[in-house]
Amino acid sequence: MKNRFCFLLLQLLWMPLWAQENSWQQRVDYDMEIDVDHAKFQYDGKMKLEYTNHSPDQLDKVYFHLYYNAFQPGSAMDARLTNIKDPDGRMVIKEADGTIKSRIAALTDENIGFQKISSLKQNGKNLSYKVSGTILEVQLVDALKPGAKATFDMIWKAQVPELIRRGGRNSKEGVDFSMTQWYPKMAQYDAFGWHLDEYVGREFIAPFGDFDIKIKIQKDYVIGASGKLMNQDAVKGYSEKGNTKTASLKNSDKVIWQFHAENIHDFAWAADKEFLVTKQKAVDGPEIYFVRMNDETTAKNWKEAEVPTVQFFEYMRRNFGKYPWETYTIVQGGDGGMEYGTVTLITGKRSFESLVGVIYHEAAHSWFQHLFGINETVDEWMDEGFTSYAEHLAYLEIFKKPVEPNPNYAAYEGYFALAKSGYEEPMSLLADYYDTNYAYGVQAYVKGQVYLIQLEYIIGKENLKKTFSEFYKNWKFKHPTPNDFRRTAEKVSGLNLKWYENLFVNTTRTVDYSIENLSDTTIELKNLSNFPMPIDLLVEYADGSKELFYIPNLELRGEKPAEDFELYKNAKRTILEPWIWTNPNYTVKISKAVKRVTIDPTLRLADLNYSNNIYSK
Repeated sequence: MKNRFCFLLLQLLWMPLWAQENSWQQRVDYDMEIDVDHAKFQYDGKMKLEYTNHSPDQLDKVYFHLYYNAFQPGSAMDARLTNIKDPDGRMVIKEADGTIKSRIAALTDENIGFQKISSLKQNGKNLSYKVSGTILEVQLVDALKPGAKATFDMIWKAQVPELIRRGGRNSKEGVDFSMTQWYPKMAQYDAFGWHLDEYVGREFIAPFGDFDIKIKIQKDYVIGASGKLMNQDAVKGYSEKGNTKTASLKNSDKVIWQFHAENIHDFAWAADKEFLVTKQKAVDGPEIYFVRMNDETTAKNWKEAEVPTVQFFEYMRRNFGKYPWETYTIVQGGDGGMEYGTVTLITGKRSFESLVGVIYHEAAHSWFQHLFGINETVDEWMDEGFTSYAEHLAYLEIFKKPVEPNPNYAAYEGYFALAKSGYEEPMSLLADYYDTNYAYGVQAYVKGQVYLIQLEYIIGKENLKKTFSEFYKNWKFKHPTPNDFRRTAEKVSGLNLKWYENLFVNTTRTVDYSIENLSDTTIELKNLSNFPMPIDLLVEYADGSKELFYIPNLELRGEKPAEDFELYKNAKRTILEPWIWTNPNYTVKISKAVKRVTIDPTLRLADLNYSNNIYSK
């Protein structure tokens, strides 16, 4: 009895922490000043960082990311490029004999990237630290207890790498500075521990905080950045009056740009002497800045993209929640498109359709990556897939494209190709560890979309809309996990979805149902796979009438509501007994002659072989 009492007491003490594992968030506030040497592509940095430990744990160490260190010969990123089957073409050179060489390996001392720490203090006391690849490990002089704060003062010197990978210098489109991953960034600590992923090319997670950034640079540069420009009348490019004076901030031939951003988890900027700035305003949304090169070949597309971009923010507000910051800035830079806090860097020499597409994708990340803070190193499919899903829905509405019951069947085709290729790995795999970039790309961007569209098939269209609404309400700024989204969907729909997430995310199992036989009295169905799903079975009778048989799978523990699709118009809906997943066979009884039978005519069920889903007489 005594042992049982002790066990129950331990349970009571432990359960609140387990139940509230996402209820605390670390906090980090940055105050930085940097002085840029534009000729050498180097800068001197000074940072005051306030870190608040909201965790229940005492911290004896903290860690920072030093992303620029990846751009050095012998780095983990360098090795990865020559040891993966399909390396990123932007980062390698392919010789005539087929040999692949890393571009990083060819960097010299003058064009590598580095972030060198010269001083680091905690509350005024010197700290010991060591650099391991792209991670800075810091031993605290005073352990940081739960609820305590510490102020870190850091001085460092950095060199911007010649090679562009998201950030870097001298882009192919002529942009001097693409400043992403440019400062020592505090690593994320949460209920899963420290996130200390070596930078080999994938993406990020970090604690939320405020950023006060001062950038001293030659006065004829124009900067596009995260946050709000606090002194636009004193710098070039932003003043509505065209004022380019440097006022009292002038120091020799340099000027200081001051930016402020609240509650973001990364800060990025870009600078060039040829940048032009325009601005739009979304209804009940942010001021949107467009910062591009002074290039007439791209000016028309950039100008025409402004109104659809405003419409995108208004669409997202209506369907996924209000954008919470005052500004959003789209800057020409980088090597493709990459999202950061209230800013994105994108390449600008694109067709109109491509330009709008990349703007929509990166702006949609403002919700799933930057508003929610989804962990891209662990749950890349949730961030990229959800972003791609929202981006595509917005595009269909804004450009008045036809919307089918499956809004993006092309995503299904991409997923099916991967599933049949032999390269598929579980979607829950850590982003860095995929054997191929192909598998990573399809899993993250494509199968992540299929997860949502098929979830709509399982719980119903209106329930999925409500799920996104509730998810926004309850999980913004909290670093939610896939489990948090699933639990939200379960609460909204009243259905059990654990089996779906487990099989679709954690395995490479596929769905395959068939109509085996049709007689005057029965329809014989078979599950040819090891993935149970609910079934919508549309029966078209010889007399012209229609009946939609809904067969829930037993694990749902309920039924989805009826959906209003044109395909189901005038069809009687009949709910049948659940299909037990341990039995591959299921019989549907009918009472009149049948003309045609279809499993899921909406094409939202990710059935790998649709040819056996239709039976006609």
